[in-house]
Amino acid sequence: MKPTILHIDLDTFFVSCERLLDSRLMKRPLLVGGLGDRGVVAACSYETRRFGVHSGMPMKVARRLCPEATVIKGNAGTYMKFSDNVTEIIKESVPVFEKASVDEFYADLSGMDRFFGCYKYASEIRQRILRETGLPISFGLSQNKVVSKVATGEAKPNNQMKIDLGLEKEFLAPLHIRKLPSVGEKTYGLLSNMGVTTIQTVQQLPLEMLESAFGLHGRTIWMRAQGLDNSPLLPFHERKSISTERTYGKDTTDMVKLETTLFAMAENLAYQLRRANKMTGCVSVKIRYSDFKTYTKQKRVPYTSADHVLVPLVKELFTSLYDRRMLIRLVGVNYSHIVGGHYQIDLFADDEKLLNLYQAMDRVRNRFGESSLMRASAMGAHSIGRGGNPFDGQPPILLAHRQQ
Repeated sequence: MKPTILHIDLDTFFVSCERLLDSRLMKRPLLVGGLGDRGVVAACSYETRRFGVHSGMPMKVARRLCPEATVIKGNAGTYMKFSDNVTEIIKESVPVFEKASVDEFYADLSGMDRFFGCYKYASEIRQRILRETGLPISFGLSQNKVVSKVATGEAKPNNQMKIDLGLEKEFLAPLHIRKLPSVGEKTYGLLSNMGVTTIQTVQQLPLEMLESAFGLHGRTIWMRAQGLDNSPLLPFHERKSISTERTYGKDTTDMVKLETTLFAMAENLAYQLRRANKMTGCVSVKIRYSDFKTYTKQKRVPYTSADHVLVPLVKELFTSLYDRRMLIRLVGVNYSHIVGGHYQIDLFADDEKLLNLYQAMDRVRNRFGESSLMRASAMGAHSIGRGGNPFDGQPPILLAHRQQ
């Protein structure tokens, strides 16, 4: 039985959601992303791309390139609801699928040709999504994830493409090397210096040459250029860590603001652990200075999910890490080495009263929202909450207004 992998991608997802909510935005240049000086473009309509706008670009640059564009901050919760609608349709239609991101899916249709026809079935799934959600969507179909993903990109906007078995290498050959997954800006720069601009050139290079230049990553590039990929579908994403970051609108050394943000992050992440019956064994803090130099410091701890253990530790790590006394651009907190289990009372340091307090606080948050209750030391830190369960197997969403 030959493998058949379907890649589905919702076109300009955030933009499409906004247009469904407001039909006046149809066929108008539209940008979704951060509104501040450090905001980035999370999504842009095709009307803006002819001006050189692309996602990930600083919003102030995009506005300068396309001044007539409508700019919307966006709402992550709204986009998640649209994404969940699509997920439910795919879940009902295929036996195995992977949700790679909020707007991107892989599905295994292997064996469907014996009964129905993979391409025909994929087309019907796409038409159902179009009909029931109104969201434009494209797909690529081939024998593996990499070729299907590239085919989807070539099919856009709002179209579909099938690459027959044995034609993968021929399909990839004329395409630009940047269209190959795993070739980022840095890798492309090195390949350009070698005179490589198309995938066909990579296909003709000796494998040893790419391995010599890029190590194991060179083998991955060469294999994918040949249309070869054995990556499995991952139907569930088991989280090994959770984290959150905050980029300030203006670089700061205000210790009250910095500690308030860190305390709110530490407290919220601890609640996420307890809600999922998880504990962390390693805590780390990240600082990015105004010169973009980034530093992290971590510490192993006995497995815990208690605020009174984690919050002071985050403060301790930040105090020992912040030694340059420069303006800070970003701070972040990460809990890793996560295992399942409940927080256990320390026989000599804790008491039953403290445990009851945590349970009462979490009941309030479960009912009224994760930001409904917080410590006084965390008051003033806005939008720290994640807005969802990080352990539900779903990939994290990049907030439309998140600043990088």
